[in-house]
Amino acid sequence: MAPSVGAPRQMLRRLREVMAEHVSAQARLDKVVMLIASNIVAEVCSLYLRRRDGSLELVATEGLNIEAVHSTHLKPGEGLVGLVAEQAEPKQFADAQHHPAFSYRPETGEEIYHSFVGVPILRGGHTVGVLTVQNRTMRQYSDEEVEALQTTAMVIAETLASGGIISDEVTEETRRDSSVRFTGKPISEGVALGHIVLHEPRIVVTRLIGDDAELERRRLGQAIEDLTGQIDEMMERGDLARAGEHHEVLEAFRMFAHDHGWRRRLDEALATGLTAEAAVQRVRNDTRARMLRIPDQRFRDRLHDIDDLSNRLLRFLSGGTETAATGNLPEDAIVIARTMGAAELLDYDRQRLRGLVLEEGGANSHVAILARALDLAALTRCRGVVEAVEPGDAAILDAEGGELHLRPTQEVVSAYSDKVRFRARRQAQYAALRDVPAVTLDDQRVELHMNAGLLFDLPHLDQSGADGIGLFRTELQFMISSTFPRLDQQTRLYKSVLDAAGDRPVVFRSLDVGGDKVIPYFRAGAEENPALGWRAIRMALDRPALFRTQIRALLRAAQGCELRVMLPMISDVSELETARALIAKEFALLKKHGRPEPSKLKVGTMIEVPALLWQLDNLLPLADFVSVGSNDLVQFLYAADRGNQRVADRFDNLSPAVLRVLRQIAQAAERHATPLTLCGEMAGRPLEAMALIGLGFRSISVAPASVGPIKAMVLSLDAGQLAERLDALLAGGETSLREDLKRFAAENGVQA
Repeated sequence: MAPSVGAPRQMLRRLREVMAEHVSAQARLDKVVMLIASNIVAEVCSLYLRRRDGSLELVATEGLNIEAVHSTHLKPGEGLVGLVAEQAEPKQFADAQHHPAFSYRPETGEEIYHSFVGVPILRGGHTVGVLTVQNRTMRQYSDEEVEALQTTAMVIAETLASGGIISDEVTEETRRDSSVRFTGKPISEGVALGHIVLHEPRIVVTRLIGDDAELERRRLGQAIEDLTGQIDEMMERGDLARAGEHHEVLEAFRMFAHDHGWRRRLDEALATGLTAEAAVQRVRNDTRARMLRIPDQRFRDRLHDIDDLSNRLLRFLSGGTETAATGNLPEDAIVIARTMGAAELLDYDRQRLRGLVLEEGGANSHVAILARALDLAALTRCRGVVEAVEPGDAAILDAEGGELHLRPTQEVVSAYSDKVRFRARRQAQYAALRDVPAVTLDDQRVELHMNAGLLFDLPHLDQSGADGIGLFRTELQFMISSTFPRLDQQTRLYKSVLDAAGDRPVVFRSLDVGGDKVIPYFRAGAEENPALGWRAIRMALDRPALFRTQIRALLRAAQGCELRVMLPMISDVSELETARALIAKEFALLKKHGRPEPSKLKVGTMIEVPALLWQLDNLLPLADFVSVGSNDLVQFLYAADRGNQRVADRFDNLSPAVLRVLRQIAQAAERHATPLTLCGEMAGRPLEAMALIGLGFRSISVAPASVGPIKAMVLSLDAGQLAERLDALLAGGETSLREDLKRFAAENGVQA
């Protein structure tokens, strides 16, 4: 006998009332199974929960011998209950006792019952228990009855997770209270002790049972429409995470969001009486359970997409679409995200932010570069961490060893407290070198500049002892602004930078947007290969009004000061000539209006497009200085997207190919007496910086936190001796020179 259409909803309402009763956990469980048995018209209803050892314990029953409760334990995979748990899907048998998996337990008295149906209790796609019903007669249970049991199992799972009916022996899949260690790739060194914040907060579904089915259907339909519209818009405009691996994530989102099967399952879940939020949770759990049991890793990797899509949909349903940056952060926040754009990181309160952990993203992505600029401890490629954490969890982020310790034991906390003290002593040693010039043992002066981009970077100039600002990323002001910064806003920022620098040089890079650096109020249109598309100087020359406004602001800000402007993404000498002509027009306009002028104007270019390697003798005489952008140069040399984790680490910066290119640039700059620096991320690591000095570089620009370690290396280095060793190594094989350079440093006492 199947229940009426309204019966499942009525049972769920009654179940909600039972869950809210102020009685013992056991009494609540007993009432649950009694309620289910009476509504499904079953002679037996039993509830099994998984223990920490993986076994299933009978915790409540209506119909079996009461003495079996808490006495009957099934090993993993044992019996029909174990089969349901193992396969994480409903099972029913008209004559259960003759099934090969049937396990006879005399203490239960179940030998008189024939028909059996069991449904898994799922949490996050993992089985945390099994709900069963049995009858004496041989019968097939209707789809409506099985569906009602599945919905009831979900309500039980959510109540378990909230602590409503839980014991100390419940499995770790239900209670996330054990210490866990994750490994990842460091993108910004440091050690942080703090508490977890989810970048995209998880929505906790508290209202499971709906009162108005039509209202819930409309709510879900509107949320899906909003979600698909958001994803389509992100795909059209590129968004901040447009390129490489992140583009694939958006494609996966769109595929799932438009999938008719996914929508049909949501409608079916709604029909059982759930709220729209609970329906999303139910379908997510069922889908995860199926995908976790597929052996093909490619399918299991799509679990992240299911989770992300469900979380986005839940946020639309709840009305909470903001990230954690807008909420109340703890004093020691360690932010966890699957992926993140650079502008999103800038939304966080720097005073409260201690660390960043990402599941995806390259070590040279722009969010990684920004993390280094902010001196944040940061890791990437921590697979599965988003699902494992709970907001507020204690954590230790070791971005030197590449580890995240979640809910650490006291022993781990003590060990890292020692490490933090050691790191503090090391930082004090670097601070003592702040005013010491960076001069090698053979009297070679090396200029150490710092990279910056925002006002809060400026105090680092004095704190680090940098010789100047070798790269000021003007695009960051544009990326964090909701509208295009006006002329006076740009002027004020640039003047503040120059005032803070005093007599020290500042190199302003003109607006470098496009590719994976998109400003939200300026749509350039989707491109197949944005890193190779309409960006940086190409955009500036095609839209000269944007470029000239920025140059005008820089000229006004630099009255009486030396102004250095660096042009990004130059790929042909003619682009430098055209840009210089536009700058000359703005300078002439400044004179015409009688405004104060810069004491000196220098225009340089970045070398980051390989085509320039064959134009150096024509380019260098036209440039007042040049700076190698090693991030783009290396990715273009190897055709390896630095934001795509599948290929980002395929090639080494210290390979002979890269080092020969850099040596070629250094030799050409010396030949033309053109000042040369390198402002890419490779300069921020002592070993790579040592190699640059050996190639002839005498000026580099790094993150503020790297100035101290690099200076310590310089002071212990004989540059001439290294140059001889490098020449010999580069004349040899084609394998990476990393280990050879490490040996040189160890043999000669270089702090690299």
